[in-house]
Amino acid sequence: MKKVNFVFAAMLSLTAFAFASNAQTTDYSGTWTLDATKSKLDERMRVESMTLTVAQTAKDISVTTETKRMPRPADAPAPPAGRDGGRGGMMGAGDGTTKYSLDGKETKIEIDGPMGKTPQVLTAKSEGGKLMLSKSSTVSSPMGEVTISTKEAWSMSGDGKTLTVVRDQTTPRGSTSSTMVFVKK
Repeated sequence: MKKVNFVFAAMLSLTAFAFASNAQTTDYSGTWTLDATKSKLDERMRVESMTLTVAQTAKDISVTTETKRMPRPADAPAPPAGRDGGRGGMMGAGDGTTKYSLDGKETKIEIDGPMGKTPQVLTAKSEGGKLMLSKSSTVSSPMGEVTISTKEAWSMSGDGKTLTVVRDQTTPRGSTSSTMVFVKK
């Protein structure tokens, strides 16, 4: 009888561990639309609307960003040559698709930009029930070496219908922070 109880307890423990492991792996897949009224956006973002299309597997997550920007105010200073001075969608790289490995290891990629290919270092990991994404780029510019780094903490509501992204970005122009609330389409 004791042996049966031990086996039952061991099976119950393994089942509980499996459920706990799955609970830590939130699936962010889907199409998400920014709810600007619930978001706190840095004024430099000038976002009118934003959509994230996310595809996730057990090994990676792919994020496609589409952003519509508000026009630059007439009295705003002109952006540096070759830049629109605030373009960057999610993770500061503008619209497009970025694919992260979910194993926590760095992934090195190159993206095409207005000044040629830009190397980027990407990481993604699950931490405390959140998905932590980071991206860093260092490029040579007329001002010397320039580094742009962005960190995002993604969290999902219990019903899976709301995605909150807390985004911190550091650039030569300073640091910005935004909280973006997305609803699932």
